[in-house]
Amino acid sequence: MGEPGNELTELEDLTSRLRQAGFVAAEDEAQELSESACGDSKMLASLVERRLSGEPLAWITRSADFCGLKLRIHRDVYVPRWQSEPLARRAVERLPLRGAAVDLCTGSGAIAKTLMDQRPNVRVVASDLDERAVACARDNGVEVYLGDLFSPLPALLHGRTDVVVGVVPYVPTPQLATLQRDTLTFESTLSYDGGDDGADVLRRVIDECREYLRPGGALLLELGGEQVEALRDDLSHRRFVLSDVLRDDDGDVRGIDATWEP
Repeated sequence: MGEPGNELTELEDLTSRLRQAGFVAAEDEAQELSESACGDSKMLASLVERRLSGEPLAWITRSADFCGLKLRIHRDVYVPRWQSEPLARRAVERLPLRGAAVDLCTGSGAIAKTLMDQRPNVRVVASDLDERAVACARDNGVEVYLGDLFSPLPALLHGRTDVVVGVVPYVPTPQLATLQRDTLTFESTLSYDGGDDGADVLRRVIDECREYLRPGGALLLELGGEQVEALRDDLSHRRFVLSDVLRDDDGDVRGIDATWEP
């Protein structure tokens, strides 16, 4: 370990370097990278170069914070975003103290783990198409199944699920190129591509979740602003009542909260 004064200078230099490279949370990231290096200057240099290349910070530090939880993040697994936290919190609100919930396209298991933490007497199951994501979610203690949406989930939950929640792919295919430069350099389009209007997977969830939801159960999905109107007919035709449109602090649409009333 270096002297405290030298460590402080090193941290300040690292913060400055990250800030100049355009990282908004440069000070926080510098601290996380420094802690991950455990005083090894060569390791720190390697971690910094990986970050400057655009590699997600969570892959480098192998962890991410979500809804007050520290999650393990495996490399090549979708990193949970803070923008998904309101959806997770609303799912907790809609979930009774005892019951069942399904988390689709779980990734690292962030939302499922949040539900487990806040509703310890509820059974929470999750699914994902990616073997690496399934391994990561299991590492976070989630009951997760490998497969497409509902297909691998236990039949026991048919008609007994209180909440279905998911951050499924919802970026319109033509807009993939407008994502942040480094996003698809490292992360797979599988986590983002929602088809021509971004609603292909969303529509499938709206249709298929009825086999699992109990009457009065909640469907919560992350999506983009234009997709609320695009999905109104789909929701109505399948007897969902749109309870709320979730927005962030800037007023941007982040998700929907719908109730199934067959």
